[in-house]
Amino acid sequence: MRPTRRILVALPLGALAFGSAPHAARAGDPVVVFAAASLKNALDDATAAWAKETGKSVRISYAGSNTLAKQIEAGAPADLFISADQAWMDDVARAGLLKPGSRIDLLRNALVLIAPGPKTEDSDPRVALAPDLGTALTKLLGSGKLAMATIDAVPAGRQGKAALEKLGAWEAVKGQVAQADNARAALLLVARGEAPLGIVYATDAAADPSVQVLANFPPDSHPPIVYPAAVIQDARNPDAAVLLRDLRGPAARSAFEPQGFSVVEAPAAGR
Repeated sequence: MRPTRRILVALPLGALAFGSAPHAARAGDPVVVFAAASLKNALDDATAAWAKETGKSVRISYAGSNTLAKQIEAGAPADLFISADQAWMDDVARAGLLKPGSRIDLLRNALVLIAPGPKTEDSDPRVALAPDLGTALTKLLGSGKLAMATIDAVPAGRQGKAALEKLGAWEAVKGQVAQADNARAALLLVARGEAPLGIVYATDAAADPSVQVLANFPPDSHPPIVYPAAVIQDARNPDAAVLLRDLRGPAARSAFEPQGFSVVEAPAAGR
């Protein structure tokens, strides 16, 4: 992934000059956001609308939540962190790196089984509900691989494994799992036809017309998929808090919801 005008890829630790003393943002400096890879299309749209409305700028680094959390803990100069699960945000919180009171639950997502090719009438949305899912998946995989994000670190991978375990299919397919750095990388394996099946977020599948959704995993088959967000304690740009607030607003919703995300409502006052 190459840096573009608005997107900063996650760089090697040394390239970000970690450990340097924080300094105040200068006028015109962008808000630096570290965000889970599965947010890419929707967050690009949401922040573009925000930048147009406010005249501010945003620079986003996309990667697996585990990678981003470790970079923040190593001193990466982020202003705002949006994780794909609570565990990695908890990790950053335990390190004392979140601005007190800034953490919110921002978005929800869902988990799906995908295959290459546009959706057709022959697609079977009942696969995940098959009485013997392990056998069904094994038959569909043949000698191919099941693309998933890293199962012991990346949220989409952990959640996908949990769903397969709950549905009694993990033992049947674990030897055929191809682990990718994040959910978007798993999506790419399927989109390119390098894997006949993949488990990704519903929003990942919605972002790529070259894959079809075969099944929706039941919400109770895996931990809730909630994206927490928080301002980093040493954030250099005060606009980070403004951006986070506005990511719950109407303009941001119009970017998130068409991509399949649901925006978590702010708690009522006094609750």
